[in-house]
Amino acid sequence: MPTGRFLLAACGVNGILYAVGGYDGSFLNTLEGYDPATDTWATKAPMPTARFGLAAGVINGILYAVGGGNASGFLNTIEAYDPATDTWTTKAPMPTARTLLAVGVYNGLLYAVGGRSNSGYVGTLEAYNPVTDSWTSLRSMPTPRWGLAASFVNGKLYAAGGYNQGRRNTFEAYNPLTNRWAAKPPMPTPREDLAAGALNGRFYAIGGHSDAYETVVEAFDPATNSWITKAAMSTKREALAAGVVGGMIYAVGGDHRRAPPLTVLEAFNPR
Repeated sequence: MPTGRFLLAACGVNGILYAVGGYDGSFLNTLEGYDPATDTWATKAPMPTARFGLAAGVINGILYAVGGGNASGFLNTIEAYDPATDTWTTKAPMPTARTLLAVGVYNGLLYAVGGRSNSGYVGTLEAYNPVTDSWTSLRSMPTPRWGLAASFVNGKLYAAGGYNQGRRNTFEAYNPLTNRWAAKPPMPTPREDLAAGALNGRFYAIGGHSDAYETVVEAFDPATNSWITKAAMSTKREALAAGVVGGMIYAVGGDHRRAPPLTVLEAFNPR
């Protein structure tokens, strides 16, 4: 990746992996896109609000950058990027300003969960509807935490790990049809500042920080209600981001307390 950074967000849109925001000693508004077909990066229009600890999701080909923080404090900012026009649009602010949150997308809605706000660790769950440009408050996650990772698998939002008075292996699932949470088998490796991706009906928990910087990749299979250890990353790191493009999971950026922040991009092939 051209710009080394951590506490960034990433997601795949129409065959391109986008890496947005983050921190490299300064709060960043950088947006860069990676094309797996050519193995090249391109610089895109900068995000209006520089920030770290944000999350991102995609609905109908539009990337939404949500929350985060900068020198102004915790943010409720949501900005939408259209790759077709290389432009950004500001949307209705999230009700709860927070950083180090996670995001999942399902059935045309973006779900923002957890994070850290002025009140400390939160389990807050809020859903954004881009059609109405409005937010709805939903049932909070049972275990408040920041630095978690989340993704939808088979219609349920899974939230893994994070930090709340210690690094957590907590794994909880939200059902949007019932507006209820359920505890799931804990993640084998407790960790914070990890990344996640959903692929082929499984939830992948990637990297992060436990007692050390991690290369570990663990996958949860809802069909068996169990975790499986997968091939580890080559690079130990926390505060990385992940996105799915073309049947691959890409892990980008991060930190291992060495200067400068990481530019590393690695791809996992589940096949």
